[in-house]
Amino acid sequence: MAEFGRPRGKRQEDSGLGSVLDLLLANARLVLGVSGAAVLAIATLAVKRLIDRATSPRDEGDPKAEQKTLEESWQDLALIKATPKPPKKQRREDLSEPLLSPARLPAPGEARGSRVCFAPPETPQVESNPPRCLTLQEKLLSHYSRRLAVPEVQVSLALQLARGICIQLQNFLRSKCPELPFNSLFLSGPLLDGLGAVTADHIHLMLPVVLDTTLWSLIPGEDTVVRNPQYWMIKRTDLEYFPRGCSPWDRFIVGRYLSSSVLIETLHKMLVASINWPAIGSLLGSIIHPVVASQELKLEVKHDQVKLSITLFPVVEMEEKVLLAAPPEGLVENLWLESFYRAEVVKVKELDAGDSGARQRCLCLLNGICKSHPTLHKLSGSPLTHVVLHLSATSLDWAEESLADRFLEVLEELVGYLEKGVLPSYFNHKINLFCELLEEEIDEMGFMLYSALSEPELLLKEK
Repeated sequence: MAEFGRPRGKRQEDSGLGSVLDLLLANARLVLGVSGAAVLAIATLAVKRLIDRATSPRDEGDPKAEQKTLEESWQDLALIKATPKPPKKQRREDLSEPLLSPARLPAPGEARGSRVCFAPPETPQVESNPPRCLTLQEKLLSHYSRRLAVPEVQVSLALQLARGICIQLQNFLRSKCPELPFNSLFLSGPLLDGLGAVTADHIHLMLPVVLDTTLWSLIPGEDTVVRNPQYWMIKRTDLEYFPRGCSPWDRFIVGRYLSSSVLIETLHKMLVASINWPAIGSLLGSIIHPVVASQELKLEVKHDQVKLSITLFPVVEMEEKVLLAAPPEGLVENLWLESFYRAEVVKVKELDAGDSGARQRCLCLLNGICKSHPTLHKLSGSPLTHVVLHLSATSLDWAEESLADRFLEVLEELVGYLEKGVLPSYFNHKINLFCELLEEEIDEMGFMLYSALSEPELLLKEK
């Protein structure tokens, strides 16, 4: 009967639908990939079966045929439900990862309709090398190169400014005080001599005072009121034959002794009130002003690239002694401090030149550590140099390869001297370089260095 049969036009339409499905399946693998093509094939096959059974003639009188058709319909519906869902589209940030692991691609002989298992992308195992432990030698050299090596540009600029100021001050003194026999000013300090300079921020300006040795003599420090062999007095002699006024320096006498304090006070007034520092600073491209409140003769210099502190020291050289106008704090105003700085520089450089040693580098490390340490800052400078010189008499290997060993030895020597409270000068064993330190300061420094012996790297940490 017509209602149960399939018309011819309908059959052609089904044939056209089948062609479209076949074309879609043929191109699905290219568009959707292997897994997407498998999913689409299973779903399309199930839908096609349902359409065929819906349009095919029924045998209403045959209950077995109806039962078979019903079972096939449920099987096809179950097939559609059991179809695996396609994987979710990857996020944009995951596009660098492959969608399929090469190990899971189907083999050439594997059926297209077989199920493909997706393995989660494996995190690549990165073998990380364990951190290398640096030796104390390597840490010292690294600390020196990173924090203590003064840039050559800063050194050059600081020296240029200091020399310019030196020339201007020399001209002023010759015009203002022509009667006072000052020798030519010269620069000094670690920045010039390479002995422990850690920053280009400080320079000494030495002002030589020329004395007539027939009118002046030195009084040993042991015979002075402070009983300190490092301080000397300069006495005016033969006043009965050469009365006051015979020496241009008689105006600075206090009780027959050349007073370092009076000389400093006079020069301080000149620096503050008599010299046109704004004009000199403009000439040198910087700002210069004297430190008014300081008991020392200090100038602060500010430049775009450096900040420099210049300390002026009147200096007397007599009887192979170098004496600075740097009296101790207190009421004593006639004392001159014996300086060993020039001898220290000469001796250290002489020893290093003799054995290609690293004493200067060791001193630079020690000075850098102590200068920036709130407890150890009073140890920087001369005391450290004398410890190194004492140690050089017993420890002969100062090659750079032994820098760490010598560094530890210097710390041990310092602890020993602090325990005794005495550090004898290398050039005069009567002088105790710790004599001006308080007992509490010595105890704190000794405890700090004793603790550092077991872990010296603590001293290299930035504060």
